[in-house]
Amino acid sequence: MIFNERLKETRTERGFTQKTFAAALGVSASCYAGYEQGCREPDLKMLIKICRLLSVDSDYLLGLKDD
Repeated sequence: MIFNERLKETRTERGFTQKTFAAALGVSASCYAGYEQGCREPDLKMLIKICRLLSVDSDYLLGLKDD
């Protein structure tokens, strides 16, 4: 469950609400909430969008490295 925890933490650090971040990604708020709740996983294209918007490395979000 590292991905959803790091996703939420990074999103809030960057000042996004779930609603505004979902809109920036082009998905519904409920779809994005599923990512943070751990009941949905983004596909590769969505993961790339998330990383670009948050300016974070995918390895960090996926728990492969800690910084």
